[in-house]
Formats: sequence, C-alpha cells, structure tokens
Amino acid sequence: MLSLKLLRRRIASVRSTQQITRAMYMVSAARLRRAQERIINARPYAEKLREVITHLFERAERPYHPLMEPRELRRVEILLLSTEKGLCGSYNINLFREVERLMAREDWEVSFTILGRKGWDYFRRRYPERIKRSYVEQFRHLDYEVARTLAGELIGDFLKGEVDGVFLAYNYFRSPLSQPPRIERLLPLEVPETEEVPLTEPIAFPVEHIYEPEPGELFSRLLPRFIEVMIHRALLEHTAGEHGARMTAMDNATKNAEELIEKLTLLYNKARQASITKEVTEISSTAEALKAQRA
Repeated sequence: MLSLKLLRRRIASVRSTQQITRAMYMVSAARLRRAQERIINARPYAEKLREVITHLFERAERPYHPLMEPRELRRVEILLLSTEKGLCGSYNINLFREVERLMAREDWEVSFTILGRKGWDYFRRRYPERIKRSYVEQFRHLDYEVARTLAGELIGDFLKGEVDGVFLAYNYFRSPLSQPPRIERLLPLEVPETEEVPLTEPIAFPVEHIYEPEPGELFSRLLPRFIEVMIHRALLEHTAGEHGARMTAMDNATKNAEELIEKLTLLYNKARQASITKEVTEISSTAEALKAQRA
C-alpha cells in the first residue's frame, strides 16, 4: 500500500490538474460562444453570394470561367485545416484518418497545403514529400485575410495547371459534442443545378436582378470571392469545432480528476485508518506486556 505522504502528494497533484482543466473548460466555453456568433453573422453574406452566382449561371453562356473548367482529376491539392495546440480529444486525428481514407480510395497524386502544427506534425512524419506549403503559427487570428491568402495561392495553382482539383478538409461544427470531418471540392467549381419542382407544388418565381457589367466580367470577380468565402466559412467552422472539442475534452478531464481524487482519498483514509489501528494495537500490546512483567 502507498504511504500516506505519497498519497497526499498525489491528491494535491490531481487537484492542481483539475483546477487547470476547469479553467481551460471555461476559457473554451467563452471562446466557443464568440465563434458561434461569427458563424451566424457570416451565413447571410455567403448565402446571398451563392444566390447571385446561381442567377448569373442561368444567364451566362459557356464557357463560364477558367475556375469552372472541368478536368480529369490526376493531381489534387488538399487544403487541410488543423489546430496549433492539442488537448482537444480526437478532433484532429479523425480528420487525418478521413483524408488518408480518401487517398487510399482514389488514385490521385496528392499534395497538401496544411494550416496548423498538428496537421504538419502528422503528415510530415508520414508524407513529407507531399507537403507543398504549410502555415505553422503564422496566423494569430483565422480571419478573412487568412482566407484571402489561402484562396489566392490555391487559385494560382489551379490556373497555372499545377493541379487538376482542389479539396478542402476540415471539421464541420455540429455541436460541442460533434465535429465530424468533412472534405469538399473547391476547384473546379460546379455549375449549380436547378431543382425540378413537381407540378403539384406552387412555383416560386426567382427574383429578377439587373446585373452590370456582363456576366463574364462579374464571374472574374465573384468566383474568386466565392472561393474566399467558402474557405472563410470553413475556418469559422474549424475554430468553433476546436473550441467545442477542447471544451468537451476538458470537461471529461475535470470529471475524471474528480473520480480519481475520490479514489485516492478513499485509499488515503483506509491507509490512515490502518496506520492508526496498527499504532493502537502496538500500544495495547506494549501495555499488556508491561502489566504482565509487573505481575
């Protein structure tokens, strides 16, 4: 059995760790609320931009734009969003395994643009020759400027013909308990398909817009902006998912620490009771022995 001194030291150590995990839980919860507000505020602009581009597709003539040029996917670049720090459970590893399953399933020549230290550490050990560019602790805040920088480099690679397609791999924020990995195609952009409305349902006529200048010139401005918005939305989802995963992990760690403290306290009390019982027994035995000698 462990000594009383060692048990007291372990209880104090676990209690100190519990205070840290509880503080990290509270910090992540506060940051998660702000991240959720940013996602909600960014949705109307993204939805309206998609609506405008859909209306332009209906009026424009082929070919639409070089960013929509269909290609046979042989060389593919994946923009991978990972975290700079750990302590967020299986948040990163689930995404990494999903990317590896995609690589095993498709016969592509894959290269990576990696955001975050965890992704860089993981793929540097396994596929160092496939890392095209990486951003480790270069961006303090994942804001729209980061999305613009990433979009410019990916669009440049696609237009130069260095890659035939670009994919975006990130964790979609569903709730603080669920952040499933998601892989979406960024380039080439797909032409939105018009949904067929059954004859039994009333027809919702689209709002007529007047666009100037011509659709071709608008595409050259709106499509790069649309790529930036898609990456920015993924960055917001990634940030909220990271805080949600870390909040859940720290909450579980705090509960586990509480259970461990209870077990160690029980062991300490048992050891202390055994020590007291042993001392009382020794004192009683000594007293009986002295009494026998006097008699």
